[in-house]
Amino acid sequence: MKIAVGADHRGVAFKTQIMTYLRKKGHEVLDYGTDSTESVDYPDIAIAVGEAVASKKAAYGILLCYSGQGMVMAANKVKGIRAAFCTNPTYARFARAHNNANVLVMPAGFVKYDSRTRNIMKTFLLTRFDGGRHLRRIKKIRKYEDSARRV
Repeated sequence: MKIAVGADHRGVAFKTQIMTYLRKKGHEVLDYGTDSTESVDYPDIAIAVGEAVASKKAAYGILLCYSGQGMVMAANKVKGIRAAFCTNPTYARFARAHNNANVLVMPAGFVKYDSRTRNIMKTFLLTRFDGGRHLRRIKKIRKYEDSARRV
């Protein structure tokens, strides 16, 4: 599976560990930066990963920044992206099963790279969307995205 991964300067070390893990699991990883601790603007990375997923260059995205909040906000501005902020496997399961999330966002400043983090990623990538009543809700989001109406 192709997975787009990106992080700002506060998540770069975490990103490197995640990319190594994903490659060991047989995934193709598309790296959207950054590669240093020099300050960068998280929206540039979040939007690039979001566009990769929305255009089907990648099946899923994973984003990291210190709090995770900026990345999730920016990624969700990309049409077709449903980015979810997850700090445990239960959040990841519901994000996929009920919301059909396609981008996982984790706060590099508040979770560490360990078996729990790997379980969050594994749960996110392996959980299937339940459909049913949840699909009706996703369609409402898509309809709003497609409308010219903006508040």
